[in-house]
Amino acid sequence: MKTALGGITIGYDDRGIGEPLVLVHGHPFNRSMWRPQVERFSADWRVIAPDLRGYGETTVVPGKTPLETFARDLENLLDHLGVEQFVLGGLSMGGQIVMECYRLFPGRIRGLILADTFPGAETEAGKKHRNDVADELLREGMEAYAVDMLPKMLSPRNVEALPDVAAHVLGMMRTTPPEGAAAALRGRAERPDYVETLKGVSVPALVVVGREDEFTPVSDGELMHALIPDSTLLVVDGAGHMPNLERETMFSDAVRTFLESMASTARIEQ
Repeated sequence: MKTALGGITIGYDDRGIGEPLVLVHGHPFNRSMWRPQVERFSADWRVIAPDLRGYGETTVVPGKTPLETFARDLENLLDHLGVEQFVLGGLSMGGQIVMECYRLFPGRIRGLILADTFPGAETEAGKKHRNDVADELLREGMEAYAVDMLPKMLSPRNVEALPDVAAHVLGMMRTTPPEGAAAALRGRAERPDYVETLKGVSVPALVVVGREDEFTPVSDGELMHALIPDSTLLVVDGAGHMPNLERETMFSDAVRTFLESMASTARIEQ
């Protein structure tokens, strides 16, 4: 599906009926990274998975895309779809966008799923690195970057053990527009610190991290679990940065348990 909102066209999936579950993809991917979860949860939930600005079927806007811009795009889409309250999940950059959404409009969010992400602001060295990579993508395109990143996005052993998953991840990276990826990198370099935001979270949260994640180690997941008052931590053995694809059953089972616990709590409160 596609719709024109806020000066851009947004591509998105909207499947199933019931309580809304919104899933936000990471960099440099698109909404198809959530395909297993969309298929599994749309039997009981209304699952909405958009392509972020600059990715997939959504309009590329060169320059710099702050996390607030991504969050406002999501807000516009959910307004358009008539979705007032929802459970919100994201992986990596998507998780940071989830945190930004909670900072901006916490009253709309019933629960959080934070996978392989980190709440801290970028370091000075990190800012330089992200901007350098953005320059490189604009000069050289996505191919070399995608090949280099594959064994870092997935556990290296899963590149061989899960060839279909590896091909999917590599294909998403290869087909991401360099201008969109670069704009996101520049915006993400300037992200705020979300530590205080997480301390104030008043809804249930599921924190997930791959045991072999090179980008966000288990200690990052433990930090978020400690910060969020009502949170559950899942460490996924045998997974790197993308446990929703590398260990799809374990990841989705945990999400289902989390969603069912929220539904049970809502029934009790009623």
